[in-house]
Amino acid sequence: MSEELNEELDDGELIELIDDDGKVINFRLLDVTEYKGEKYTLLLAAEPNEEIAEDEVVIFRLNEAEETLEPIEDEALLQEIFDFYQQETEAEEVYADEEN
Repeated sequence: MSEELNEELDDGELIELIDDDGKVINFRLLDVTEYKGEKYTLLLAAEPNEEIAEDEVVIFRLNEAEETLEPIEDEALLQEIFDFYQQETEAEEVYADEEN
């Protein structure tokens, strides 16, 4: 799948990606996170689909220079990024709770 980005990404934004068969798959942007000096997008399927579960997070490397999303083949890296994102999200929630 690949995607050209024409503007800054906003949480919840709808993104159309084209799979290897030329089929358009719509995603909602969950977040963009930085891990080990690289930026990654975390996406959720925007509509039911046989390839991706409704609650499955799909992660792509954000190539800002070329304004594209690049697939990641390394399962261990995908898990590291997702775990990092969850830790960051939990830390933000704790911080927000402490402020209130």
